[in-house]
Amino acid sequence: MTTVAVLGCGNRGGDVYAPLLAAAGAQVTHLVDPRPARLAEVAARLGVPKEACFLEPEAFFALGRVADAVVIATPDDAHVTPCLRALALDYDVLLEKPICLQEAELDLLRAAEAASRGRVTVCHVLRAAPFFQALTAVLASGRLGRLVGIQHAENVAFWHYAHSYVRGNWAQSPPAAPFVLAKSCHDLDLLRAWAGAPPLRVSSEGTLHHFRPEHAPPGAAARCLHCPVVDCPYDARVIYGTRDPQRWPVTVLTAGGVSLAEALASGPYGRCVYGGGNNVPDHQAVTIVFANGVTAQLTVSAFTHNNTRTLKLLGTHGELRGHLERGEIELHDFRTGALERQTHDVSGNHGGGDKGLVQAWLAFLRGEAAVPTPLAESLDSHRLAFAAERARRGGTVEWLQT
Repeated sequence: MTTVAVLGCGNRGGDVYAPLLAAAGAQVTHLVDPRPARLAEVAARLGVPKEACFLEPEAFFALGRVADAVVIATPDDAHVTPCLRALALDYDVLLEKPICLQEAELDLLRAAEAASRGRVTVCHVLRAAPFFQALTAVLASGRLGRLVGIQHAENVAFWHYAHSYVRGNWAQSPPAAPFVLAKSCHDLDLLRAWAGAPPLRVSSEGTLHHFRPEHAPPGAAARCLHCPVVDCPYDARVIYGTRDPQRWPVTVLTAGGVSLAEALASGPYGRCVYGGGNNVPDHQAVTIVFANGVTAQLTVSAFTHNNTRTLKLLGTHGELRGHLERGEIELHDFRTGALERQTHDVSGNHGGGDKGLVQAWLAFLRGEAAVPTPLAESLDSHRLAFAAERARRGGTVEWLQT
């Protein structure tokens, strides 16, 4: 049986990857998390003994190589050091995105992997989603002719943006990753995969339009529990009180045994979104030119009711339109005039991508398949994100190659 240690027992590590690994036949043997209550909660669910639970990664690594592989799902700013330690012990690593918060660390990780027998798989889960795999298969078939352009939209539902990027862990960059890296490195990874070539240059525009103190409704309170404003779309009482208490995002608030009422009364998720505690864009557009001439536009926006991806792939002989939430693909053939519609299963986290990635990674660990995505290719999505942030801040065009 494949054995795996999970470093970081938050939503992704404790609620997503660990259960999926167990369900796929792996054994989670060790856990690491700095919060004793959360560590005990996840350990109880997975049957991990107390002596195999650690508050710090170094305590785990001091054991030497005691599992087949490790999952690193620590906070964004704590990915690099444990990944380097794991590679030094020749562990295969499933590394949560973003890989790092400093661009120079990309080369550091690449060099560390080259010197190790272990391999790093970045959690670019969308590649493993059945919907995107079907879309990629159409592109690979040649039915669109030569790919010329990509129009891709990451629709960050208004309530999701408020949860993650106003009240949540990614509200300020730094210390968190830039918005386009934290939210859309999955999408940048897809653009890189579809283009089939390295990125050449990047430009970007974006700012924080709405979630600012001057846009607060008259009479708004500092916390939603005490706010008299009616019909605010960002009312935490509505966003969390009307959703399944056993699923994300409510489980983020209640992790470690905290009640929803307690979380809204004193935690960050009960704060008014207009309090001025965030600085990341709420609407951003990125334009990329790849080395083979393919051009891609990515728009990431909070101002949408959708919480999904929509896209077009534009080819010389056909056009493909996709809507992830509905699982729909439309294929327009310019040569015949035919219109083909496909519908795919998009159930599960990230349209089934979380489950698909875990299964693909386990197949690699068992010697049944190649690594899901080589690290060198995954690094391009992050280089794109860092370049897009420089372009957004400086009003520049950033060249990644000459």
